[in-house]
Amino acid sequence: MSSSVSVSSISADQIAAQAPRSTAEIFRGLPGIRSESTGGEGNANIAVRGLPVASGGAKFLQLQEDGLPVMEFGDIAFGNADIFLRADQNVSRIESVRGGSASTFASNSPGGVINFISKTGETEGGAIALTKGLGYDHTRLDFDYGAPINDTLRFHIGGFYREGEGARRSGYTSEKGGQIKANLTKEFENGFVRLHAKYLNDRAVGYLPMPTRVSGSNNDPGIGSFAGFDIGRDDIQSVFLATNPGLDGDGNRRISKVSDGMHPDSLQFGAEAKFDLGGGWKIEDRFKVAKTSGRFVAPFPAEVTSAQTLATEIGGTSATLRYANGPNAGQAIAAPSSLNGNGLAMRVHVFDVEINDFGNAMNDLKLSRSFEADGLGSIDVTVGYYKSRQTIAMDWLWNTFLMEVKGDNAALLDVYDSTGTKLTQAGLAAYGVPYWGNCCTRRYDVTYDIDAPYLSLSTRLGGLSLDASLRRDEGKARGGYAAAKQAIVDVNGDGVIQTVEQSVSVVDNANTSPVNYDWGYTSWSFGANYQLNPDLALFARASRGGRANADRLLFGKVQADGSVTKEDAVDMVDQVEGGVKFRRNGFGLFATAFWAKTEEQNFEATSQKFFDRVYKAKGVELEASYRFGGFSVTGGATYTDAVIDKDALNPAVVGNAPRRQAKWLYQVAPTWRFGDKATIGASLIGTTKAYAQDENLLVFPGYAQVNAFAEYNIVEGLSVSVNANNLFDKVGLTEAEEGAITASSVNAIRARSINGRTVTATLRYAF
Repeated sequence: MSSSVSVSSISADQIAAQAPRSTAEIFRGLPGIRSESTGGEGNANIAVRGLPVASGGAKFLQLQEDGLPVMEFGDIAFGNADIFLRADQNVSRIESVRGGSASTFASNSPGGVINFISKTGETEGGAIALTKGLGYDHTRLDFDYGAPINDTLRFHIGGFYREGEGARRSGYTSEKGGQIKANLTKEFENGFVRLHAKYLNDRAVGYLPMPTRVSGSNNDPGIGSFAGFDIGRDDIQSVFLATNPGLDGDGNRRISKVSDGMHPDSLQFGAEAKFDLGGGWKIEDRFKVAKTSGRFVAPFPAEVTSAQTLATEIGGTSATLRYANGPNAGQAIAAPSSLNGNGLAMRVHVFDVEINDFGNAMNDLKLSRSFEADGLGSIDVTVGYYKSRQTIAMDWLWNTFLMEVKGDNAALLDVYDSTGTKLTQAGLAAYGVPYWGNCCTRRYDVTYDIDAPYLSLSTRLGGLSLDASLRRDEGKARGGYAAAKQAIVDVNGDGVIQTVEQSVSVVDNANTSPVNYDWGYTSWSFGANYQLNPDLALFARASRGGRANADRLLFGKVQADGSVTKEDAVDMVDQVEGGVKFRRNGFGLFATAFWAKTEEQNFEATSQKFFDRVYKAKGVELEASYRFGGFSVTGGATYTDAVIDKDALNPAVVGNAPRRQAKWLYQVAPTWRFGDKATIGASLIGTTKAYAQDENLLVFPGYAQVNAFAEYNIVEGLSVSVNANNLFDKVGLTEAEEGAITASSVNAIRARSINGRTVTATLRYAF
């Protein structure tokens, strides 16, 4: 009540009430957060308070574990920070800082920070839980245990392992892996030292846009599924698209497994220390180093059209189709117009990315003291220095396949020309992506170094609290990148140059371009809070923060000498916010009005477009809670009026609403506890309509998703629970590649919907 910072916390019990199927789904329970969590376990698009998601990831929001970033940049292409973050029983709570105060709280986070805070073993106890999917293939084992070892030493350890096909019918085990985390804390008379470690090695399917049936008009579309493909339960993954053959970044033959999906492999060590130095001085330091690599492999429908049209595009007017594999392998498709009852086929680009090195090292050191000042009372002063190094090294090795539109193990297709010559290779139409100009075979290896000193001051004069903070980020980027060239290569090594081997995309390592530039920006924030009485307070804040752009500047914004213009290197965000806080007798209500102006330089891989824009947004964020006896409820709603204010590359969209930005987002989560025997709860998460693209033509209808859970304690320590995600099996689109449809016709667009209903049961023993 005495702070002007917008902070929310989600407890472990509140997480359970949401019945999340991924880490990003948890964020939907935070006021002001727009989390498009339809990508699977990771690859979510996350925005806050009207700050845009022009491309993907969480550009203006930072995800942290125990006070340090998971990744320095939240929108690394095919390496979004949430891919490397898992929620399990190690989590004590999740805290979020939203709005301008985050500008100086951390680097590259002008919109907010979401911090996963771990258990540290203060009290002895733990739990083991087994979760099974009901009606779908999912098995997960969670465990954790922590305890004091003696009066000054304590520990906590926990983790999970899971296997299964997942929420959609992929046709194979698309989820396999887990993580383990541990920490050890040594208490001293004047402070503590904590050591911690984490190993994450997990495979999770990556859901990209899927063929979606749309009728009606742009303003009033009817969203549905094509025959044979359910947008709530199917995906493009298939046992018949199991591997992606080709060449690696050095030109050597390789075969990757599509089942690897999003595969983070990260080993992390760190330390935390906090001491009272005497004389009022306190010192605090956090450090971590992570060795991270992995892979991102997922099929993307570059084109969804009639099967015969696709054959004609590749093989001419008399081209024919045959099944390349599957139960009908080798058979001709005599009637392409009736294929699977929908007559459709896909040109699939397999986004195959080798994450060679995403390692990082970070340290945040701060020194604080309170000083007495005449007429100003006590002034709290904190000075700190943040240092980080983030490597982004990856190879993009994309290929093109042809596939039928069918859920539950679609087959690949081959094309034959009028002479009967096969133009494809077991369903593979190209080593590369010629449909997109062979853009996307590439390699880059760039390291980003950041130094950021910061200062914060705060004081309290009666009921008035004042704070001011300043942060200066200085960074440098060093490395190189190489694009594609076309070559004749016998990729499969059979001694014959087949049609698809006559033009193969390979990394042009001989013509690597340099990356060599520096950047700097200053962030500041001023806040005030006036507490009228113990139950009522007013607050206001003005801030300016920045976000350094990273890998999305490559292949377009980096000059020949490796330099980058100041305007491209950093995007600045100006924010003003103010509101009222009320809390009495178990009821709390916080209301915040906000305004933001955001610069945006970005690149989107799926559309091959750069962005150079300024956005403006204003709105109101509401957060409420109530508790009475065994009943409690939390909720929130955010109204956002956002607009594209300037666009240097596409002026036609100026004045339009940013894509996928709804006017209203809302959530409510009630919970009932019946003594020590049972708990039931639910969450309602919804959005009003939004535009699919910046042209503001095709509308995404609003939707509300209900999740629910029930837990019963069989005996002390042993409980059984059931939770349902999307209980009423609703369809809700979160993104689409197309921005318009043809009215009064059946249209095929490529979109992502929330998953259909999934239900799990958990047996848990706490000790």
